[in-house]
Amino acid sequence: QVQLAESGGGLVQAGGSLRLSCAASGRRFSDSGMGWFRQAPGKEREFVATISWSGSITAYADSVKGRFTISRDNAKNTVYLQMSSLKPEDTAVYYCAARYYGGISYSTGQYADWGQGTQVSVSS
Repeated sequence: QVQLAESGGGLVQAGGSLRLSCAASGRRFSDSGMGWFRQAPGKEREFVATISWSGSITAYADSVKGRFTISRDNAKNTVYLQMSSLKPEDTAVYYCAARYYGGISYSTGQYADWGQGTQVSVSS
């Protein structure tokens, strides 16, 4: 099992930036593909970005492509989500998740461990 703790959320104006961090502990973080998901009030949890165990492969939802960047530092057991050009529709609770396997995935069902989430609010 991997324990995950997100940080870095907050309130920002449209067009602004935030960097989310997810610190991991437990089984080997460097073996795990990682993902970021988000859930807005009244909506289902949706995929945002994913990164392979080595960081060499990444993928993004179309809604954030070109604005968000996922990265990881295996020496620090941390995965990041750099968010730029934020829009009000990006407002949601953002969750970090870890897979048992090292590859990427777009599906919530492919992730074994989840953090508690961090709130991101973007004002217009």
